[in-house]
Amino acid sequence: MGNGNGLTLECMAIGSLPHMDVENAMSLVEKNFKSIPFWPQLTKLDKNEDMILQFLENMPSFFVDETTEKTYLETESDKFFEDIEQFFMDYEEITSDINTDIIEKYAISPIKTRSFKRFIEIIEYTKPVYAKGQIVGPFTLATTLVDKSGKCAFYDETLREIIVKTLTIKALWQIKQIKSVSHDTIPIIFIDEPSISQLGTSAFLTISQEEVLEMIKEISDLIKANGGISAIHCCGKCDWLVPIKAGVDIINLDAYAYSQNLSVFHKEVKQFLENGGKIAWGVIPTLDKNAIAKISLNELINIFEQAVKYLTKKGIDEKLIITNSMITPSCGAGSLDVELAEKAMTLTRQLSNSLKEKYSIDNN
Repeated sequence: MGNGNGLTLECMAIGSLPHMDVENAMSLVEKNFKSIPFWPQLTKLDKNEDMILQFLENMPSFFVDETTEKTYLETESDKFFEDIEQFFMDYEEITSDINTDIIEKYAISPIKTRSFKRFIEIIEYTKPVYAKGQIVGPFTLATTLVDKSGKCAFYDETLREIIVKTLTIKALWQIKQIKSVSHDTIPIIFIDEPSISQLGTSAFLTISQEEVLEMIKEISDLIKANGGISAIHCCGKCDWLVPIKAGVDIINLDAYAYSQNLSVFHKEVKQFLENGGKIAWGVIPTLDKNAIAKISLNELINIFEQAVKYLTKKGIDEKLIITNSMITPSCGAGSLDVELAEKAMTLTRQLSNSLKEKYSIDNN
């Protein structure tokens, strides 16, 4: 497992914020996430910041129809065959040394993220121990994108490989950017995989757990090999064996709605924690506007403690759980209004601080 010292009961945020102004969004990040700043996806400001669209720049096979502006994947054209050969050569060079200039070809450009530049500036002058980036998960992307005939990209082995490798490069590019301004800051890269909650349902009956596990593992291994910590976020009921077996360092769940779900996998969770894995409990309800409008800090403390109890009842030591716990919202806050999103971020920090005090944790 990656170096996760000093993360006990620390708070992080998940991807998105609803702000229409980068400065306001980033001042919220600075105020609440000093230990682990992140760059938010500002989808209300620009649809290019949508987590599917954000990571597609310079992915071979990805084309935009000039007349209809529809996007599609194409693996038959001459352009594709030229692109793919170069792409695989670039990938080999990048994964053997992320400091190569070639990685810049696959940068997440300012068109796709307004907040990233400010995020890097914050890291440069605050030198935090950790900083959080993210990519969309390979399974979520491969089951969202389609080829010209409307067939899901996941079922094409070439497209699947391209998607995994493109996302790996996008993750490594973020690690390089963070390290270039603060060498000792440890990047935590989240793989946002909402769609793995659908694995095993009628929508994806023909897809094996093993195939999905391999995709996540390839990206996670390279994040860790390049000095990062790998994390996976899924906000639905999830088969947590997939990310655990894939070797990610942090699993992040919607603990407001689904904390009991994790205890189904208690044997593997116990082993995961004993190996230094972390559970990031998404206790603050960002997917439920009514809940976040009403909820109090004391209620959140109770929800967290109930979530922990589901595991202690299965025989996992409370100290082992607490030592390896972190606090997050249940999901991104992009669908909330600004006021509720700000409340959610504030509560995330306050819950982290209250729990550290309660359990006498000092990460310094």
